[in-house]
Order: sequence, then C-alpha cells, then structure tokens
Amino acid sequence: MYKTVSKSFEELSLNELYDILAARQAVFVVEQNCPFLDTDHKDQVATHCLLFDEENKLGAYTRIFDVGVYYPGFASIGRVLSLPHGREKGYGRGIMNYSIAQVYDNFGQVPIKIGAQKYLIKFYSSLGFEEIGEDYMEDGIPHTIMVKKP
Repeated sequence: MYKTVSKSFEELSLNELYDILAARQAVFVVEQNCPFLDTDHKDQVATHCLLFDEENKLGAYTRIFDVGVYYPGFASIGRVLSLPHGREKGYGRGIMNYSIAQVYDNFGQVPIKIGAQKYLIKFYSSLGFEEIGEDYMEDGIPHTIMVKKP
C-alpha cells in the first residue's frame, strides 16, 4: 500500500525536495533522453503531491497549480511521474487521482488543463481528460493539450 501527501514548497523537507528533483531528472532527463532545465522557478508556487511506497520511498509525483498560474482560466497538473519501482503497481493512477482531488480541495471545482505526452492519452482519458486538438512538440516528445471538466 502507498500513502499520499501534498505540501507547499516551503513545507517540503530538504530530503523530499532532493528526492523530487532526483526523480524528475531520472525520468524526464535521463530516461526520456531530454536534456532540459527542470528547475523553472514554478516549484515555489506549486503544491507538490507525493506518493510514497510501503518503504516510505518516493514512488510517484506531480505538482499542481491554481487557476491562472500555469494556464489562464484553468488549474493544472504537471511533472507527472511514476518511478520504475512504482510502475505496474498503480502508482501513476494513484498520484493522478490524488492530484485531481487536491486541485478540487484546494482550488474548487475548476477545469484542469494538462500538457500530456501523446503516448499517455489513453491513460489520461481514463481519468476524465479530453483532448482539445492542440498538439505540440516539447523537448522532442509529441504532446497534446487535455482538459478535465469539473
């Protein structure tokens, strides 16, 4: 079983912040072979959603944003990742369900907009997100914009 928590940037411990940044580098930079500057100064205004496994190791992560912070008129969920040891255990679905609930709990029943990697469209669709026809390339990876209505 796993546990989930959400914290502001200031509430994160140094070890949690280190684990988050290491996980984002491992997945987005190394695994996906996309050299990019992950630290974008948006972490300070995000709420960080963490999923810990039964050994209290970070297993999945997202960051969420209030309406208008990332996209005008929408809340947002980003930097969605599941670490290799959490894949096939439902950690991705667990962190997304938790993140959606956190958006609604923290920001109200608002629409959520995400930039989804195209190969994950079926996954995000199963969570209630719909493509809105805006495809783009980011760091050499095809993405599409998806929205979840409250």
